[in-house]
Amino acid sequence: MVKGIPVSIKIFAVAYVAAIILFVIGPLVVVAGVSFTAGDYITFPPQGTSLRWYEAIVTSPVYLDAAWTSLKLAVLVTISATVIGAAMAIVIHRQRLPGTTFIAGIFLAPLVLPTIVFALGLLIAWSSYWGATSLLTLWIGHTVIAIPYVIRTTLAVLATSDKFLEEAGRTLGAGPWKAIFYVVLPQAMQGIAAGAFFAFNISFDEAILSLFLRSPEIMTLPIQIYTQLEFSPDPSIAAASTLMILLTVIMILIIDRLFGIQRVAG
Repeated sequence: MVKGIPVSIKIFAVAYVAAIILFVIGPLVVVAGVSFTAGDYITFPPQGTSLRWYEAIVTSPVYLDAAWTSLKLAVLVTISATVIGAAMAIVIHRQRLPGTTFIAGIFLAPLVLPTIVFALGLLIAWSSYWGATSLLTLWIGHTVIAIPYVIRTTLAVLATSDKFLEEAGRTLGAGPWKAIFYVVLPQAMQGIAAGAFFAFNISFDEAILSLFLRSPEIMTLPIQIYTQLEFSPDPSIAAASTLMILLTVIMILIIDRLFGIQRVAG
C-alpha cells in the first residue's frame, strides 16, 4: 500500500509556493502601492492616497513621447518578429532544407547570448558601417531578440499538429502556398499568437538594447523610467511602471478571450 505524503513535505511545498508568490507578486504590489502615494518621495507603505502621480504621467510630454515611441517600436517588432519567426518555425519543423539544424541554432542563439553582448556588438557594427543609431537600429535589435520566442511557441504547437492534414490538402488540389496559408498556419495560430504576445512585451519592456542603441532624439519608456530613477526619482516612476504592468495584464486578458490562456500555455 502506498503511504501518504509526509506532513513535512506538504509543509515544505506550501512554504516553497508561498515564497515564490511572495517574491514574484510582492514587488508588483509594492510598486503599485507607491504609485498611489500622496507624498513626494518613494516610500512604502504609501503616505496617503492620491492619483497625482498618474496625472503627472498622462500630462507629461516626456513620458507621453517615450510611451508613444515604445508603442510604435513594439508594434513594428511584433509584426516583423511574428512574420519571420512563424516562417522559420515552419521551415525548421519540416526539416526539408539542408542545414536546418544550423539555421535553427542561428535564429535561437539570442536566447542564450547575453543581451548586453549583442547590444554592444550591434552598436559597434552599426556605428562603423551606417553611422548614428536610429529607430531602425532599435527595430532590428528588438526583432532579433524577439524572433526566438515566436519560433519556440510556434514549434511547440506544430509539434502536436496533424501533418497528414497538409497532405490531404495537397491531395485535394491545394498548392504548396495554399496548403501553408489554409492548413499549416491555422493549426499554428495559437503558437503564433503567443509568440506575438511575447514579442510585443519583450520589445516594450526592453531596456538594455534600448540603452545602447538609442539616440538623443529617441527615448523609450523603460529608458525614461531608468533616467528618472537615476537623476530625480519620484513616485511617477512607480505610476509609469504600474501602467506597464496593467498593459501586460490587458494583453493576457485579450489572449485569453481570443484563444484561451490554458490552450495557448498548453
